[in-house]
Amino acid sequence: MNQEEKLKSLKARYGRKSDFAGAGKGHPGPGGPWSGGPGRKKRFSGGGRPKDGMGTVRRLLGYLRGDTPKLFLAFVCIVLNTVGTLLGAYMLRPIINTYIVPTDGSRGDAAGLARALGAMALVYLVGVGANYLQARIMLNVAQSALRKIRNDLFGKMQSFPVGFYDTNSNGDLMSRFTNDVDTIGMMLSNTLVQLFAGAFSIIGTLFLMVYTNIWLTLVTLAMIPVMMKAGGAVAKQSRRHFSAQQASLGALNGYIEEVITGQKVVKVFCHEEVAQKEFDLLNRELQNDQIRAQFFGGIMGPVMGNLSQVNYSLTACIGGLLCIFRNFDVGGLTVFLNFSRQFSRPINEISMQVSNVFSALAGAERVFATMDEAPEPKDDKDATELVPMKGHVALDHVTFGYSPEKVILKDVSLYAKPGQKIAFVGSTGAGKTTITNLINRFYDIQGGSITIDGVDIRHIKRNSLRRNIAMVLQDTHLFTGTVMENIRYGRLDATDDEVVQAAKTASAHSFINRLPKGYQTMLEGDGANLSQGQRQLLNIARAAISKAPILILDEATSSVDTRTEKHIEHGMDRLMADRTTLVIAHRLSTVRNANAIMVLEQGEIIERGDHEDLLAQKGRYYELYTGLRELE
Repeated sequence: MNQEEKLKSLKARYGRKSDFAGAGKGHPGPGGPWSGGPGRKKRFSGGGRPKDGMGTVRRLLGYLRGDTPKLFLAFVCIVLNTVGTLLGAYMLRPIINTYIVPTDGSRGDAAGLARALGAMALVYLVGVGANYLQARIMLNVAQSALRKIRNDLFGKMQSFPVGFYDTNSNGDLMSRFTNDVDTIGMMLSNTLVQLFAGAFSIIGTLFLMVYTNIWLTLVTLAMIPVMMKAGGAVAKQSRRHFSAQQASLGALNGYIEEVITGQKVVKVFCHEEVAQKEFDLLNRELQNDQIRAQFFGGIMGPVMGNLSQVNYSLTACIGGLLCIFRNFDVGGLTVFLNFSRQFSRPINEISMQVSNVFSALAGAERVFATMDEAPEPKDDKDATELVPMKGHVALDHVTFGYSPEKVILKDVSLYAKPGQKIAFVGSTGAGKTTITNLINRFYDIQGGSITIDGVDIRHIKRNSLRRNIAMVLQDTHLFTGTVMENIRYGRLDATDDEVVQAAKTASAHSFINRLPKGYQTMLEGDGANLSQGQRQLLNIARAAISKAPILILDEATSSVDTRTEKHIEHGMDRLMADRTTLVIAHRLSTVRNANAIMVLEQGEIIERGDHEDLLAQKGRYYELYTGLRELE
């Protein structure tokens, strides 16, 4: 694979995660050989030209509706600033003609000049004050809109199903909260003001230019098509390269997030050099895209400025001839030359803001594309709370695949009575974790039914269902906060005594007491100051504090050493005593006391029974068990 193909592959991969989500712990990450998760979904745009520019603008304006009075006041300030600037500039004509070079041939009037200059200064001062006020107002309005956008984006992301996060890069999603939202904020606080102010300035300046001299106005207007053509050509290139820049930035963010998160794996397999080369490819692509984007965005000013100078020189020459041959007043020429340059300035500013507008609209489209992703389906109208839940779980001929062409579970049936411990064993990718995902309704089945206490889970409200299911996953996750707060995450209304009791149940109490501040020790960086086993014990304590009647242990003790595992066995037995427990285990010694063991292979239950029955059958379970015993 050459560098160009490699770069294309990396951008496609890290602008969005692999199409193969982690349905099971053994399923591969990006680039893996088979599909163990949800099928392909539409990719987000990489920040290109909005497909529906006006629709994106309308949605952005919708976030400004609540600040309509402030916007109106800012609009008034823009008008005052524009009128003050134009009026102050036009006052120069009577000042020159009356007090400096009187048209009647008399001498100048110093006292009158001082009074006129004072009046001019007052007019400009009003404009400056209005400009300051509108800047403060628009900053407040812009930040208010950004707060609403971030709230809506974060709220929508809380409503997305688990499959959404299985198929999207965390780094790419984070870039929507940072880079994309920041570009929107820049447009709302600065660009919109300059566009409105520029438009009013152009209209006002054109009116005064016509009033001052119609012939010189025609000369200036003749240059506008040239300036617009040049500006449009530059803007077209700028828009294209800003789109590429946003796409490259999202891909680089996704790659950085993945490599930093998996840094231990990178080092263990000596992948540093390859990671550096891949990063360099993405980084160089971003560098090239940024250079092109910034170049075309930056030359807009010089191009328009040079054309403005040409217009200024041409106007000055023709104006001078009019003064000589048509008795055009010097004050009028001076003012018109000022207007000629002032007329070009807002055009230049508007042209220079075009790239910012396209960048912001591209970012807004990415944000809105995330918001428009389908949320988790709403509960059925007849869905119930199912309180109290006893914990009788049954799967009846369940068929499921993350994508239609790849069936993961095939006609799976099983049941678990309250208080029973059901274990799932089998090869990696057999579908063990998929079963637990389906019981939680992280995904919906394509065939068969799953019932709890005889009620189809599709007729149970999701929040009610998940509140009654406690999970301890192989991959631990702790939040920034104290140890006590992390355990209490399992049930927010739990008392301190209940938190301590849960820690004792999980055999975490002793190591917690050895921490600098005990239960008030602050955890940061996903509990980086704890060992993997200690983090897992806190997750077990989090499940212990829950009153959920159903407990799912997905390789819950895989990160705990054998000695610690023996320590917590009695605590886990107490934890599982009155609960329906579903256990996924590779370490078969942990499931010997299960009421029933399900052996899965390629999505089918090929054996079922207790430990002794399965050993007596001398089938797949016997092979797995004796093989592991030999390894031990």
